[in-house]
Amino acid sequence: MDRIVEFRNASVVFPDRSESVERFQIHGERIAERLEARPDEVRDLEGRFLLPGFVDLHVHGGGGADFMDLTPEAFGTVCRTHAKHGTTSLTPTSTVANEVDTARFLEICRSFREESTGGARIVGAHHYGPYFSPEARGCHPTTGFQSPDAIHVDAFDGFDDSFPLTVTIAPELPNAEALTLACRARGIRVNIGHSFATMEQVEAAIGWGARHVDHLFCAMSDRARLRQKQTFPMRAGVMEATLYHDELTTEVIADGKHLNDALLRIAWKFKGPDRLSLVTDSMRAVDLPDGEYWFGPEGRGERIRKRDGVGVTLDGTALASGVMGLDHGVRTMLRATGAPLHEVVRSASLTPARILGLDREIGSLEPGKRADILVTDANLDFLEIWIDGSPLELP
Repeated sequence: MDRIVEFRNASVVFPDRSESVERFQIHGERIAERLEARPDEVRDLEGRFLLPGFVDLHVHGGGGADFMDLTPEAFGTVCRTHAKHGTTSLTPTSTVANEVDTARFLEICRSFREESTGGARIVGAHHYGPYFSPEARGCHPTTGFQSPDAIHVDAFDGFDDSFPLTVTIAPELPNAEALTLACRARGIRVNIGHSFATMEQVEAAIGWGARHVDHLFCAMSDRARLRQKQTFPMRAGVMEATLYHDELTTEVIADGKHLNDALLRIAWKFKGPDRLSLVTDSMRAVDLPDGEYWFGPEGRGERIRKRDGVGVTLDGTALASGVMGLDHGVRTMLRATGAPLHEVVRSASLTPARILGLDREIGSLEPGKRADILVTDANLDFLEIWIDGSPLELP
């Protein structure tokens, strides 16, 4: 028999509201579809909050490890680190890398399909890097770029709708159309990112099946950047296309460093909580002190610096990944936008789950879904974190 745990007197954050609930139960690994009269355990929350576990679409590392360290131990370290910040599901995100490292990255992701990490659940993979526009690479390594080729999909086996793979492709690259169409034919999700495309090139990618844009306002073209190559007429780029097209979902790094409050408000106004996901885009320095770290594989990636709550290049002239957990992003977005709690939480839970096609399993506190639950106080500080109906040990 499944163990029944009952939370009493909770302020439950549902997708469309926050509501005081006298009794909320989990049965084993799932949220109860009906209440049982005699639970095995009762926990009186005295008005504290129950939130759904967060879902991070874009995360590279944390706790001193990077997914591109390419060991199961590194994967576990990253997942345990982010679980402490409320992330209960995530898609490991690669960096620009050679084909051997990329194959190993995907292999380890697949190995965790049915395996526990001891922290956040791995729910797919994000193949991120080789199909960037090199001039829009950001802090990624300078080698490992590939020209898109439809034949590359043969290396993407082992993923499906319940364990999705996402591939980021800059649509202005030669053969981007062929690879995008090949990916979509196999059910692989395609993002637009690290791209200096024109709006017309983005619209072509929408026609091919791309539906999501990585980290809005970062490593992307806009009117001003495109004008450096063509003075007139001025042209719209990836940024404008993302804001204009309702077909596109997107994400923001809401760490308060990548984007100021005005840009977060613009993103919120144009895309809203159903088309905007909060992500960390974090590297290995999460929960570690300021200093120099490797972005990507230890000893073989790019050397960057954690400083004042963000990653920067060694010369301090450019941003270089996030270093905060998703809980910080939720608090930042609440403060910046003044939006209702349930809407901001939705952008960190149900919306990313829906982008991945996993919203029937995760992303909200609805009956039958996985019991991924955050117990917080009024400041959204965590008191308890539950994954699959079991509490995590918090430090």
